[in-house]
Formats: sequence, C-alpha cells, structure tokens
Amino acid sequence: MDLILWRHAEAEEGGPDLERKLTPKGRKQAKRVATWLLQRLPSKVTVLSSPARRARQTADALELRAKPVDRIAPGAAVSDVLEAVDWPRRKDAIVVVGHQPTLGCVASYLVSGSPVEWSIKKGGLWWLSYRVRGGESQVVVRAVVAPDMV
Repeated sequence: MDLILWRHAEAEEGGPDLERKLTPKGRKQAKRVATWLLQRLPSKVTVLSSPARRARQTADALELRAKPVDRIAPGAAVSDVLEAVDWPRRKDAIVVVGHQPTLGCVASYLVSGSPVEWSIKKGGLWWLSYRVRGGESQVVVRAVVAPDMV
C-alpha cells in the first residue's frame, strides 16, 4: 500500500473554516506538487479529500476524481484517517488531502509508532509505503516533498 499524505496548499485567512479558498500562491503550490505527483503515481490511485474547500481545491490540481470524506476534516484523529484509507490492508495507492496537525500525526505514528505533531509544510506531502519483508511489517518513507522544492 502507498499512502500519500498531502497537506492543503496556502489558503486565505478568516471566514468560515470549511469555506476558506486557496490563495493564488496556494494554487501555484498545489499545481507544482500535483505535477510532481502525477509523474510518479501508479495508474490505480484513489484520492480522498477533506470536505474543506482548500483541501478540495488542492486535490483538484491532480485533475483526478477526488472523494470528499468527512472523517478527514479539520481536527480528525489519526485513527479516523487510518480507518478511512483502510491502512494497511488496501492494495492500491491512496492520496489523502487534509490538514495539520492530523497529517503530521499520521506520518509520525506510522513511522515511529507515536502520534507526534510533525510539521508538514502547506502544500507539502509525505509518501509512505507499507510492506511485509521476512514476516515483518515495515513502513517505508518513499518521499517527503515541499512545494518550494519541486
């Protein structure tokens, strides 16, 4: 299983939280990271997005059908995200477009076993893979990408 945790790009301040839109800079960040991702994603991929407008707009940069999922809205728990993606049983790749601190906690939990608030830059992502080697479950960090580095 490949799990890509993608934080929404830069959004406007103020207003109702779920309605905040991407800024022009945020749209550029989302497009830049989407271009990088599309060159690497397998042909079978599922895209899940928080219902927040900024997350949906970030996911839209992939130009793939994204499904809004309430369980990954702002304030979601690590367990909510892992259940929404069926970790680690799912066979295909999945992109989750969501929020901090949740995504940083998911990454830290999968890599270290402890849900610490690791920071993921706006528009940035962590690409993690699950595999079994020699009877042992492993989480492999495949990539960590910031929008200003691609």
